[in-house]
Amino acid sequence: MLTISHLVKRFGKTTAVDDVSVQFQAGRITGVVGPDGAGKTTLVRLLAGLLKPSKGTVVCFGLDTVKDSAALREILGYMPQRFGLYEDLTVKENLELYAEMRAMDNALRKIRFTELLHFTGLEPFTDRLAGKLSGGMKQKLGLACSMLNTPKVLLLDEPSVGVDPISRKELWKIVKQLAAGETAVVWNTSYLDEAEACDEVLLLHEGRQLFFGKPAELTKQLDGRVFQIRNVPAEERRKQLAKIILEPEILDGTIQGSVLRVVYKKNTLPQTVGANVVSVPPRFEDGFIDILGGTVKTESVFAKRKIKMLAGSPLTGNQLAGSQPVVIAEHLTKRFGDFTAVHNNSFEIKYGEIFGLLGPNGAGKSTTFKMLCGLLKPTEGRGFIAGYNLLKSPGKARSRLGYMAQKFSMYGDLTVRQNLNFFAGIYGLWGFAKRRAVNGMLELFDLGRYASVNTEVLPLGFKQRLSLAAALMHEPDVLFLDEPTSGVDPLTRREFWMHINALAQSGVAVLITTHFMDEAEYCDRIALIYNGETIALGTPDDLKQSADLSNPSLEDAFITLIQRSRKHREP
Repeated sequence: MLTISHLVKRFGKTTAVDDVSVQFQAGRITGVVGPDGAGKTTLVRLLAGLLKPSKGTVVCFGLDTVKDSAALREILGYMPQRFGLYEDLTVKENLELYAEMRAMDNALRKIRFTELLHFTGLEPFTDRLAGKLSGGMKQKLGLACSMLNTPKVLLLDEPSVGVDPISRKELWKIVKQLAAGETAVVWNTSYLDEAEACDEVLLLHEGRQLFFGKPAELTKQLDGRVFQIRNVPAEERRKQLAKIILEPEILDGTIQGSVLRVVYKKNTLPQTVGANVVSVPPRFEDGFIDILGGTVKTESVFAKRKIKMLAGSPLTGNQLAGSQPVVIAEHLTKRFGDFTAVHNNSFEIKYGEIFGLLGPNGAGKSTTFKMLCGLLKPTEGRGFIAGYNLLKSPGKARSRLGYMAQKFSMYGDLTVRQNLNFFAGIYGLWGFAKRRAVNGMLELFDLGRYASVNTEVLPLGFKQRLSLAAALMHEPDVLFLDEPTSGVDPLTRREFWMHINALAQSGVAVLITTHFMDEAEYCDRIALIYNGETIALGTPDDLKQSADLSNPSLEDAFITLIQRSRKHREP
């Protein structure tokens, strides 16, 4: 129903899509995956008729995307990567606006509004401003607007980025019901568990098509090559992972709570298999990393340097790892008028500990984050950073923390070096100390080759390195990371976590929020927040056990614990 033939798209000397030929069928969900810069968004824009191909054709239900663009819009639904609705309009007003643009008559409009509001669960929120919706609800509204014309083809460009697991599950259910009819759904995603649930998957790399077919066809190539290493002491997991990743027969390695998960290259297997080394089923993510050549290319000097850092070389000079807490939250409460965003939250974070703050959109994570960063004053309770009271000594407390925002916050029209110089000055570094810090970060994060390049044109992975480097200029005791890998592909996320593990190994305390449950497995402890309150606190394995399920994933535990808390609150 949607045929792509030898599709090419060039921007100057850059080829974003390179000779792709596939056919998408009605009634199926096709996932499009690949590393950052693979050409996923460019492909979807070509399918939507927003870009003209440099070569090749796209034919959608008999309509050419170039020659028949006006007729194509009548059968096409498109949801862009960024929230494209008007935040100062209500849910209903956004739907009205999109209906006007499609020239829908009032009778049909009324029917479709009723259907879509019920379908997406937005009926109780028709008068709420779009800007006041949670992340998941915003995505549902965007989906409803893209479905007003009952499209034959629905194009979704990373609709679940920044959305919590419960909202992602609801969004997926809605799209699956839609695809059960005669709609062809194309879903760009950076969540490989979503790709695994698709009917078929297109894997792109540097614009080229590396794989097209059922996810199981790629996954089965990893049968017998995936193992768990169990009973590794908590204090040794990061060092063990560092050593394992550099072994030539290893394709990938991750921390999964109390175990290490290891993927071997073709024709290689562990020397011993027994109680501590157990074979486990592969996942689609393993096939993804396999086809792209593995997590770490060991010939890379930069990769080896990161692994050395992770194995224990001090990164920040902070040698205070131990039992002493560096972050203390005491009965933190924040009210906005009659609304209580955070209620009576208490926890401590030790030096060298990675602490995860998890919860659905709107649970109170960001508010807790801002109070501990000194950006919001608590209504009740106290916060301490490295012994400094955030209420009495906010400047001194903030000087001991580094903060990396969810959205890229560097200055795009400044070079990498200029950005680092600017942030060094903000942190009070001058003269020799400033030059040493800037040059140290350029070397540590392999940013030297981009030192004179404007930040806005950096590849996404290097933007992420720069943001982290800026947060570490002043050698903080605590690093705050607010969904730092949202929308980032698995390979880039692996690299980022090498840095995080290295920081923790050197004694830095890390507080992180994330919607990637595989990332949360790296945390030493997790606080699960719902409706502003902590409903669970412990290691990833503690949360899994408290869910009372058979062999649950952390995502299973997350959803179960939230739903259980929700039921307890119902009258």
